[in-house]
Amino acid sequence: MRKTLKDRRPAGKKQRERYDESAHTNPFWYCLQLGFFAGLIWGATRWLLYLISFTKVLPGFLADPFFRQSFLKTFWGHLVGIGFFIVFSIIAAFLYKIALGRLSGPWPGLFYGLFWWLILFVMGGPLMGMFPHMNKIGYDTIFSECALYLVWGLFIGYTIAYEYTDEASREPMGAH
Repeated sequence: MRKTLKDRRPAGKKQRERYDESAHTNPFWYCLQLGFFAGLIWGATRWLLYLISFTKVLPGFLADPFFRQSFLKTFWGHLVGIGFFIVFSIIAAFLYKIALGRLSGPWPGLFYGLFWWLILFVMGGPLMGMFPHMNKIGYDTIFSECALYLVWGLFIGYTIAYEYTDEASREPMGAH
């Protein structure tokens, strides 16, 4: 029986081939899944905060440039808002992976969530007319939304950091 070239390789190379084939996480699919679930979980949480009047900002405020306010106040408008938050979270997960993906720990994710809260609630939202300025929406809304974006950013950042460190732990010895 004749051995093929692949069978003649040392055991280390065979092990490396198995590692290369199955152990790496596809960053595109990982960020897509992470963004989807971050948007679904925290978008539904935003919707719940709106229903129990912790925030005055509509769940569909990200869809405000594309839909009328009267539609966004309906149940279907709330669902469209959660859908927009899912798309926003997918984009944010990709941006985090590109910009901060190698950072570990909870702090980068918390700052990332705070960054997006500042962009959306302090700068972008009031300028685009999605909701009133910060001094008019009330403290309940400000604190609820800020806390939600902090844990949303933590969820995205810490999940990506965990996957990166888990990926690094699967590398063969001497690969660093």
